[in-house]
Amino acid sequence: MRSISRRSISAAERRARLALRHRLAPAVRTDDVVEIARSLVALHATDPATVFLSVAARSRAATPALVEKTLYDDRTLLRMLAMRRTMFVVPVELVPVLQASCADALAIKQRRTYSRFLEQAGVVDGDIDGWWRDVENATHAALLARGEATGAQLSKDEPRLRTQVDPAPGKSYSRPTSITTWVLVTLGVEGRIVRGRPNGSWISSQYKWSPIEAWLPGGVPAMPADEARAVLLRDWLWSFGPAPVSDLKWWTGWTLGEVKKALTLLDVTEVDLGGTTGVLLTDDLEPVAAPDPWASLLPALDPTPMGWQARSWYLGDHGPALFDKNGNIGPTIWWDGRIVGGWAQRKDGEIAMRLLEDVGADAEAAIEAEAARLPGWYGDVRATPRFRTPLERELTT
Repeated sequence: MRSISRRSISAAERRARLALRHRLAPAVRTDDVVEIARSLVALHATDPATVFLSVAARSRAATPALVEKTLYDDRTLLRMLAMRRTMFVVPVELVPVLQASCADALAIKQRRTYSRFLEQAGVVDGDIDGWWRDVENATHAALLARGEATGAQLSKDEPRLRTQVDPAPGKSYSRPTSITTWVLVTLGVEGRIVRGRPNGSWISSQYKWSPIEAWLPGGVPAMPADEARAVLLRDWLWSFGPAPVSDLKWWTGWTLGEVKKALTLLDVTEVDLGGTTGVLLTDDLEPVAAPDPWASLLPALDPTPMGWQARSWYLGDHGPALFDKNGNIGPTIWWDGRIVGGWAQRKDGEIAMRLLEDVGADAEAAIEAEAARLPGWYGDVRATPRFRTPLERELTT
C-alpha cells in the first residue's frame, strides 16, 4: 500500500462516484441485469424483493420477467451465501471468488454448528462427521437424479433428512426441527447446490434447489483464498471506494488481518477523506465529475446504502428513522447522492413517501417522477420488507 497522497476526496466526489459506479444517475442506467449486479459487485438477496427492486432503480425499462430470465433461464446470475453469511445474487464469473474468499470458511462453521447440535441431541451413533457427509452425498445424488427439487421432495428420497433435532433443549423458544434445511444450506455454501426458481412470484423465498452444474457445468472452479480476497477487494474498491479499511472489514466480514493481507496484493493508495484515511485503487485516483442532479428510490437492504459501515457522508442524521435495531436499512429516497427520506408500498399499491429534509421544488419533482415508475414494476405484487423500519411502518399504517 502506498503512503497517503496529497489527494483529498470530498464527500461530494464520493457521492459522484456512487451515482456513476452504482448506475443511479439516469445517464448510466441500463437494462442489462448482469451489468447492474457487476456495478454493485453483488445484489443483496436476503429479502428476495430487494434483488428486483434494486434492478428497477438502475434500469430504464427492465421488468421482473427480465430479471427472472437472467437468473433462471440464462443463468448468468446465481444466488449464494457469502459475505457476513448474507444472501447475495452474483454474476456467475464471481462465484469462484466468493466461494474461496467467503463461502468455504462459512461451510466449515456451518458444519461445526450443526454437528454440535447432532451431538447434543444424541441422534447419531458413532462418527457424526462421517454420518453428516454421507447424508450430504445421498441428498446431492438425489438432487442430481431429479434435476430440481424442494426440500420436502428430497426428504422423501433421503429419509435421514427427516431426522429431528432440538437445537436448544430446555429453552422455551426451541422446537424440534428436521435437518433438511441444515443439510441443504451446507451443500449450498460448499458450492454443490444452488437455490433456483422460487415457488411463487418474485417476492417468494421458498426456493427449489438445483445442482451447481445447472449454472456452472464443471462446478465451481477452485481458487486460492488469498487471491480470491484480493480480487473481491479490487472489485469492491472500484465500485465503493474510496473508503476506510474498517468499511472493507465490515462489508466482507473478514478479520482485519485478512483484509490487510489482501490489500498487500493490490496497488492501492491511501487518500484523505476529510480527516479520515481511506484507500483507493491507485489507477482510480483521477477526479470524477458529478453527473446532473438525480433522484432514486432504493429498496430495503439495497447494496448502495448497505455498502459502507461509516455512512454519515450520505445518510446524515436520518439513521434512526430508516434502520431497524439490527442495522438493516429500509426503503430510502435519494437526492443527488444523499438519503433525504423514505418510502413504502401500501396494501393498495400506493407508493407513500416522506422527505426528512427540505430539498427544494426541483428535487421534489424528480423524486415524484421516480416514484411514478414503481407501480408499473410492482404490478399486482405487494411486497413488505422482511425487516421493518420505523418510517416504513409509519408510512404503511
